[in-house]
Amino acid sequence: MNEAMKKLLAELSAKQAAAQTVIAKEDATAAEIDAVRDEIKNIKARIEAQRELDAETAPEPKEKEKDMEPINKPIPAEPKSNKGPFNSFGEQLMAIVKSSAQGAPVDNRLLEVRNATGASEGQPTEGGYLVQQDFAAGLLRDVYATGILAPKCSRVGISGNANSIKINGVDETSRATGSRWGGVQGYWAAEAGTVTSSQPKFRQIELNLNKLMALYYATDELLMDAGAMEGVLAQAFAEEIRFLLDDAIFRGDGAGKPMGVLSAGCLVTQAAESGQAADTILYENVVKMFNRLPFWSRAKAAWYINQECEPQIETMVMSIGTGGAMSPVAVEYLTKGTIKGLPVIPIEHCSKLGDVGDIVLADMSQYILAEKGGMQTASSMHVKFAYDEMAFRITYRVDGQPVRASAITPYKATAGSTLSPFVTLAAR
Repeated sequence: MNEAMKKLLAELSAKQAAAQTVIAKEDATAAEIDAVRDEIKNIKARIEAQRELDAETAPEPKEKEKDMEPINKPIPAEPKSNKGPFNSFGEQLMAIVKSSAQGAPVDNRLLEVRNATGASEGQPTEGGYLVQQDFAAGLLRDVYATGILAPKCSRVGISGNANSIKINGVDETSRATGSRWGGVQGYWAAEAGTVTSSQPKFRQIELNLNKLMALYYATDELLMDAGAMEGVLAQAFAEEIRFLLDDAIFRGDGAGKPMGVLSAGCLVTQAAESGQAADTILYENVVKMFNRLPFWSRAKAAWYINQECEPQIETMVMSIGTGGAMSPVAVEYLTKGTIKGLPVIPIEHCSKLGDVGDIVLADMSQYILAEKGGMQTASSMHVKFAYDEMAFRITYRVDGQPVRASAITPYKATAGSTLSPFVTLAAR
């Protein structure tokens, strides 16, 4: 590093320290803050110019030095074949960084990405840019590959400039004759000389896209390496979006987020046993929960538990007369990891032991997710500028809710014994 660059870096460090002092002042004015910010930007611009000058004036290696280069030095990888102007997500993030500086020209490749989608969003004036299609698909692929609940849901894509979708769903709340499909009545010809007309009943499932956003603060050191930035940000964004999406699917209240299973109108809550001790799960609980799951959901359903429930399942006993023995549920779980032939999946979104939602039996194919495939990213150099950090934001738009609005009354069953693809246990 030459003396000119050392001097500039020392000047930048001193100015950043001064900026922190100004910001910490209670009576600091906007003009004072803008002034130190402009000074820091000016120094950074001079550093960048010095780097370019140093690169241009660097001496050519001597012939002897060239001869000493290793024969087996790695061959550069061929550029990846992508569906857009950028070769990597990191390269696009770098372009966003450079285009975010005050007064800086916008990289035309960012506008190419927007135009390729045919969408109006992602314009610089709206504070963000669309992620290139194949990079967005990669992020979503990571979200759904690492997620537990979201990959099992029924997904519907929303295209164009639409931000919502209405889907006709069968309004069936009973399996009694004349109630299937919400009101279709069938007859045996010999039973009736005339028949009464009937028709199915539908309800509209309306899904309005909500914004799921994730923020990441990148340091100047990370911003200087496109490869490292791509690796870190892609993984961080995918994992955070995956966590929040699964959490909303499980327990979202429907206000600005998907309607979760625990908030759904179709959720069936199996009552605890009379005199059942607090924070316990009994053999009878599990058997009765399974009995509330309709037979058509049993091939796709799974048990979702808080891992605090595991000791309760492993030591579960079955009463026999005045004594007891290890229950079939405990034996099956210890030997196969299943209950009633269905997988048992610990997830961190389940409630603590004893609360509603600590153990849930669910057929997630009966949950519908509407999504808009494109992701939008934006950056701000005005957040934490005195700490050499830039904020990145990823926005993913999605909504969801169970297919059914209410539980189902069986054709032949005891009064009040309803069925549902989503069954939980009451608080104990």
